[in-house]
Amino acid sequence: MSAAIPQHVAIIMDGNGRWATQRGQPRLAGHQAGVAALQRTVEACLVQQIRYLTVYAFSTENWQRPAAEVTGLLRLLREGLRQTQTTALKNQVALRVIGDLGPTSRVPAPVRAAVAQAVAQSPQKPKLTLTIAFNYGGRDELVRACQRLLVQAQQGAFDPTTLTPAMLAAALDTAGLPDPDLLIRTSGEQRLSNFLPWQTAYSELVFTPTLWPDFSADTLAAAVAEFGRRQRRFGGVVALPRPAEEGCSKATKPATLSPKIKKKRYA
Repeated sequence: MSAAIPQHVAIIMDGNGRWATQRGQPRLAGHQAGVAALQRTVEACLVQQIRYLTVYAFSTENWQRPAAEVTGLLRLLREGLRQTQTTALKNQVALRVIGDLGPTSRVPAPVRAAVAQAVAQSPQKPKLTLTIAFNYGGRDELVRACQRLLVQAQQGAFDPTTLTPAMLAAALDTAGLPDPDLLIRTSGEQRLSNFLPWQTAYSELVFTPTLWPDFSADTLAAAVAEFGRRQRRFGGVVALPRPAEEGCSKATKPATLSPKIKKKRYA
């Protein structure tokens, strides 16, 4: 795989509601179109030999949306998991779901069961691992990880004064996954919205005005091309290989891709 191709791409799938509003359709129609965009993106990642794709599907804050929209999103998740299982197995795509999906979470039991079934049927040696962040919040993830570590420390598993970044990373929902090399946000918004705050410390950031339902293989290719033009120094002076565990101390600069694939530099 070329060094210019990111190993792990994370996407904040934003703009479904605006896409539907522009067409005089209900918001749920935008979410349905967003499911189709995700399927296209999975196919494009396979073509580009991207090994990991993580998408932000439903945040811990999204429960504040109208009840009908939340119910529709939960239904779409169940239906989407059922519809994509056969295709995922055929294309050797493994599924992983991160977020608070415990028995005390707000996620209904039938949805949790559908998630568990889809994950259990994932291939052992996938070409692509698709991770869906559902009922996920970065701060919530960090709190839950710290709670698990505190319990372990209280049980004598380790001395809390010896806690390391690698130990905390191993307690996160994303344990076992490499950190994202490239994070893309659609719809023109330029913020992370509580998505993978620990894991994206050294990710390259690309923002595109394209609304998520319109996201295509070409949009992904443009973002990957922009990634290939970056020099990833991780706080050093010259471009360095991706670190195995931790980076250094300097974040990289974001860029915005216009519909004509222009990039916007920040000082």
